[in-house]
Amino acid sequence: MPKQTDNPKELSAVIKMRKDLARRIAAHAQSLGENPTPIPGLALYRRTSPTACFLASYEPSLTVFVQGRKRVNLRGNVYFCDGSSFLLSSIDVPAESQIVEASEEVPLLSMFLRLDMPTVREVLSREDIPEPKTSSQARGIAVGETTVGLLDACSRLIELLDTPEDVPFLGHLIQREIVYRILRTPQGVRLRAIATTGDLSHRTARAIAWLRANFAKPLRIEELATTARMGVSTLHHQFRALTAMSPLQYQKQLRLQMARQRMLMDGIDATSAAYEVGYESVSQFNREYSRFFGQPPMRDIKALRDGKVASINAA
Repeated sequence: MPKQTDNPKELSAVIKMRKDLARRIAAHAQSLGENPTPIPGLALYRRTSPTACFLASYEPSLTVFVQGRKRVNLRGNVYFCDGSSFLLSSIDVPAESQIVEASEEVPLLSMFLRLDMPTVREVLSREDIPEPKTSSQARGIAVGETTVGLLDACSRLIELLDTPEDVPFLGHLIQREIVYRILRTPQGVRLRAIATTGDLSHRTARAIAWLRANFAKPLRIEELATTARMGVSTLHHQFRALTAMSPLQYQKQLRLQMARQRMLMDGIDATSAAYEVGYESVSQFNREYSRFFGQPPMRDIKALRDGKVASINAA
């Protein structure tokens, strides 16, 4: 868990800012689940009950929590997020997610902001951006404690929803400030590495981006290593360090999640979905799908439609 500050004055300011941000999120997140906003990349969430574990796909993003409690499991690496936390994802990675504390009286409230990597690199290009102390965090997902500066910037971004005419001019400026605030935290080390050209993490992120764009194609690890401009063994090591899985395991999860989405959203059958995402054997697809999602494709999709399984788009 993030370490709480020992400074009483600072702690009081942080608590005040959290309450202010919670009030703003609650005012604009009237519906359960995702509440999209006119600000590009920004969504607000409200949940009023705990959930079972569900699979979610994390992209380069920042999620700031102000109420409730959530558990994220990246292949055995467990992260807990509560009203004092932010969750930083610096790469595209699938993980298990579970809301563990939420109620009608005290709903889980959070804001999600998609990170624009060119903006991150633009902020990093300034010579006066100090580099934070090295963090032991190696994964592409990290949890940190919200600060007054970060909470204030997030609150001002949501405040723009009350004056939409200001969004085109001020929205990008405030998002740059949020990136700056994140880069000043220990967790920002990972984001800095992903965005820095030439860094092994940046090269690994290129391999991840290639896999996401070409998940249906046969995976040839030598070609993927060439794309990342590193040796095969180095790629395997760096890939596991960031995602807690091998490139092949990552591709399999992408294929299964995309097949699930196509069946749920577009109504295609399991056989069509299997071939579409790159499987050559429908029986293998059915076996791996059942192992991954807990039940065969059509039964799983029916449960999703009946509301018996948490939505794949839950956050």
